[in-house]
Amino acid sequence: MDKLEFIKPDVLDIEFMQELVYEDVENGNILDRNSNEMATTIRSYTAVKLDDEFVGFVAVHIHTTKLAEIRSLVVKKEFRGKNIAKLLIEKAILEAKSLNLIKLLVLTYKKELFEHFGFEVIEKESLPDTKIWADCIKCKHFPICDEIALTLDI
Repeated sequence: MDKLEFIKPDVLDIEFMQELVYEDVENGNILDRNSNEMATTIRSYTAVKLDDEFVGFVAVHIHTTKLAEIRSLVVKKEFRGKNIAKLLIEKAILEAKSLNLIKLLVLTYKKELFEHFGFEVIEKESLPDTKIWADCIKCKHFPICDEIALTLDI
């Protein structure tokens, strides 16, 4: 595999990012975010490109002065299993550390992937109400959440 390039995307990249995440949004693995919502949070994303093609991205969304969430982690199907998700998670953890946050949260179906980095399972009832009413309520599966909540002290 050629050299991967990690970038901070801009608003002109949103359409490509939405195409990349489309299938995961359709099957309910990732929340749908419209172009305007993505534009207002574009600084939270880190994308990875190969030969000028988007192959994945992740976002670090800040909830409080202490807590951020890793969300919208996606890797293009044909690039899965090549450690790109792990590289994106590493980038997200480093970004959270650089912002002096002390805890990262993730809701995922890939528990083992995050446990590899030291994330530990928590009860969903301990999630901040702001998370539930801002994000979870938009989910196809709400209120029957089958994702696993994990946190990491950083």
